[in-house]
Amino acid sequence: MKFRRIVRPLFELSLAGVLAVVVLALLLWASGYPIERSLSALWSGAFGSWSIIASGTIVRATPLLFTGLAVAVAFRAGILNIGAEGQLLTGAVAATAVAMTVSPTIGQFGAVLALAGGVLAGGAWAGIAALLRLRFGVLEVISTIMLNVIALNLTGALVRGPLQEATHTFPQSAMLTSAFRLPRLIPGTRLHAGVALAVVCAIAMAWFLRATASGFRLRMTGANPRAAFSAGGIDVARVSVTAFIASGAIAGLGGAVEVTGVTYALYENLSPGYGYTAIAVALLARLNPSSAIGAALIFGALESGASAMQRDAQVPAGMVGVVEACVILVLLASEWVGARAGSVRSFLWGGPPRTAVQAEVADS
Repeated sequence: MKFRRIVRPLFELSLAGVLAVVVLALLLWASGYPIERSLSALWSGAFGSWSIIASGTIVRATPLLFTGLAVAVAFRAGILNIGAEGQLLTGAVAATAVAMTVSPTIGQFGAVLALAGGVLAGGAWAGIAALLRLRFGVLEVISTIMLNVIALNLTGALVRGPLQEATHTFPQSAMLTSAFRLPRLIPGTRLHAGVALAVVCAIAMAWFLRATASGFRLRMTGANPRAAFSAGGIDVARVSVTAFIASGAIAGLGGAVEVTGVTYALYENLSPGYGYTAIAVALLARLNPSSAIGAALIFGALESGASAMQRDAQVPAGMVGVVEACVILVLLASEWVGARAGSVRSFLWGGPPRTAVQAEVADS
């Protein structure tokens, strides 16, 4: 079972990478773009050199990993949190506000303080949707999407108002001082300490879900809340709210890392849609936190290579978004076919198919 848990994610991620290249080649052919030149530009833009990998692919994958983990933990608890985008933005706003108000004399502890602000803000923003769901029965899909829009407009208002740089020339905040910047892991690249933090978060979350009683309760709640309550005595409401807030906190941390490690300033279009791409990352990883590392790298490579492909081969970068969607649809379709095939095998050779709860218990 352990061997299968290791090999299957690697196989699926490799398959996803191959599918992405094949689908992109077909789209390029159908659109009349030079396939060899375009794919060469994609490769060089994503893996052309160590500097490109570190400063481009890995750095782009980092916010996708944070938000992908946020989506994964919510989905595992049965919560359809579509608000990672807004939670990331509020985390970035909070980190910037901390950097603008706290004295730089605090030293390197300032970066830690900014990250803590992002965690609290992201969790609080998700807590609004959690309260609406618990108190008024508002579907989290609707509330989180609306909160995304509010967070986007709030960010725009702040960088044109209280957080705008001193000259009021550009709609952005002032640059963060060195006290609030994450250290570089490798000099000469943009690889920052937030990358290591994202990987640690993924490993810690995988351990939490697999090896702790609280993680088991979260998985049971997502698999079947009625059975979790009646058979396991689990406080479903409490677990759901906790998972919701934790999801927002992780996304908020991703926003704080982006400000303190990459941009060093807050501006209106800080996120190109990381919170929405995160849903694809989480689905590609099958909501497995450790697999999310590979999934984020795949999407980070595609997005990093898309810029080079647009620059060198005049291929619209938006075509990569179509490729990402096609890969997710194909993998979800394969999951559906596999589930139907399992039901047919159970019918032909006896034994009922496993329920979601039985599958979770068997995998624990």
